Amino acid sequence: MVKVIVCGACGRMGLRIIDILSQDEETELVGAIEAKAHKALGTEVIPKVKVTDNLEKIIDRAGVVIDFTNPQVSLENLEIASKFNKAMVIGTTGHTEQEKKLVIEKAKTIPLLMAPNMSLGVNLLFKLVDGVARSLKGYDVEIIEAHHNRKKDAPSGTAAKLGETIAQALNLNLKEAGVYGRKGVVGPRKPQEIGMHAVRAGDIVGDHTVIFAGTGERLELTHRAHSRDCFARGAVEAAKWIIRQPPGFYDMQDFLGLKGIKR
Repeated sequence: MVKVIVCGACGRMGLRIIDILSQDEETELVGAIEAKAHKALGTEVIPKVKVTDNLEKIIDRAGVVIDFTNPQVSLENLEIASKFNKAMVIGTTGHTEQEKKLVIEKAKTIPLLMAPNMSLGVNLLFKLVDGVARSLKGYDVEIIEAHHNRKKDAPSGTAAKLGETIAQALNLNLKEAGVYGRKGVVGPRKPQEIGMHAVRAGDIVGDHTVIFAGTGERLELTHRAHSRDCFARGAVEAAKWIIRQPPGFYDMQDFLGLKGIKR
């Protein structure tokens, strides 16, 4: 039985993860963490598991921590997980490059899986766009992502990862090649641009489309999330997998065996 603590327990993702955990016979929710002064503190998310704001106080109950909070809080939770030698899954997005380096450094002491998207389909999409980008050199590449109107960061972590994957396949630097929206007289499109466009509307869970456009044709690869359950299930499966791994930094490509690591 994999014992799990969920940080960000009362957020959109946290609640779905808790529901998936409660249905999974191989896992047990042993802790739920929320921010200080959160209105849910002291309430039960499931029988006998109350929401608290002190991860360090209850972390000994768990084998793995799942974090869907915000970048700063995730780093604080990682510090505690590292201190107590607990495995961790981080689905939080919006980290700076420096913060990502700190996460990778901490992963030298604990098994840690971090991914901008826990969906199995999206992580296969990462693999597919890598292969297409290597095959269709010279094609224009545009990425369009759409999310609900309350999402704070743009582009999404998933879109950024798609851009990074394509840039690496094309031997480009995304910081130089990335173009984030267009306005005004911008002139002809440069051959090595990677366009990135963000839509924020209604209650869209998450859509990502990568367009490879050449002369007389285009190829579009699209993933649409119908609910947050695909992300929640991926996070729970990742938690069950990461707890069996040696210390190190992993992502969902490792979990899926797309890098040669067997599940």
